[in-house]
Amino acid sequence: MKKVLFSFIVLSIMSICSWGQDVFSNSEIKSVMKRVADWQIANPAEGAEHDDLSWTHAALYMGMIDWAELTEKEDGDNRYYKWLRSIGRRNAWQVGKYMYHADFIAVGQVFIDMYRKYGDRNMLLPTMARTEFVINHPSSSTLKLDYGNMETLERWSWCDALFMAPPVYAKMYMLTHDWKYVNFLNQEYRAAYDYLFDKEEQLFYRDHRYFGKKEANGKKVFWGRGNGWVLGGLCEILQTLPRNNMHREFYQDLFVRLANRVASLQGEDGYWHASLLDPKSYPSPETSATGFIVYALAYGVNEELLDKEHMMPIIKRGWEALVKAVEKDGKLGYVQPIGADPKKVTRKMTEVYGAGAFLLAGNQMYRLVQKIL
Repeated sequence: MKKVLFSFIVLSIMSICSWGQDVFSNSEIKSVMKRVADWQIANPAEGAEHDDLSWTHAALYMGMIDWAELTEKEDGDNRYYKWLRSIGRRNAWQVGKYMYHADFIAVGQVFIDMYRKYGDRNMLLPTMARTEFVINHPSSSTLKLDYGNMETLERWSWCDALFMAPPVYAKMYMLTHDWKYVNFLNQEYRAAYDYLFDKEEQLFYRDHRYFGKKEANGKKVFWGRGNGWVLGGLCEILQTLPRNNMHREFYQDLFVRLANRVASLQGEDGYWHASLLDPKSYPSPETSATGFIVYALAYGVNEELLDKEHMMPIIKRGWEALVKAVEKDGKLGYVQPIGADPKKVTRKMTEVYGAGAFLLAGNQMYRLVQKIL
């Protein structure tokens, strides 16, 4: 059985994509990641949603710091770390302006990682101050997590928030060994899970506004990138909490359930589409959802949390699909714009969080190919 499985995997990674390159060699994975990273740095996003400390850029930085670690380790190239340091320094390592909103602490994940690398407390203190304030002065909202009410935006009342904030508290817990961080993480995450996770479909609603809504085919509305956000956040939590940590079991079990469910919803073209249960209404590729999902599935196989034999063909098709969406200059296309639900997507559309998801996926693909070959 092992020989059959090994032969199957080897044949899978030898597959050639439409433009004639082996996308499953380490050299090609690094090459396409570099093109995406360099294009994004050379073409910074602009607008109110794209300041240095925005959630959009936080997702980019998370992919970029994985890429920076890979290139420094493999090639001695530290230019991407320098780029991240320049961003932190010009913003004094601050997090976003709104005290409780999950989106405005997302950059703290990367700043904590930078602190762990360089040991400069200036990189850490603003994130520490923000988390301590929120824990010591919790939201006064006693409402259900009703996304339409501004008070509940102080809590994790939409599924994207589960990517933005929880890993910050997990990292602070592991950094300080202070239980207040993990207690807050567990309390708020479970509240969001209890409210937004559909136990029947094993998927997350984006927020309460989609309870009871139906797609054109009569199925419930589950947003592709929304569930990708959750999986990506779970990867970050699981990479932070050690295997023997007593708080890990809930997050690991949820990751396995959600990953297996989402894996079953991959399109025939290799992409996950904007609507998970009605892809025919949204037939265009969608690379931000696909990037986060490939990241999660490859991570799950690398960590032996997911079944390799089952997942490898799915991961293979997903990575090939992502690579096909990259232009020669490195621009990643088919990224659904900022939103909260399924929308139409074109190849010309791109966003910084799409590039971040691509780099996160690429890093795990690099690890996966290294383990196989």
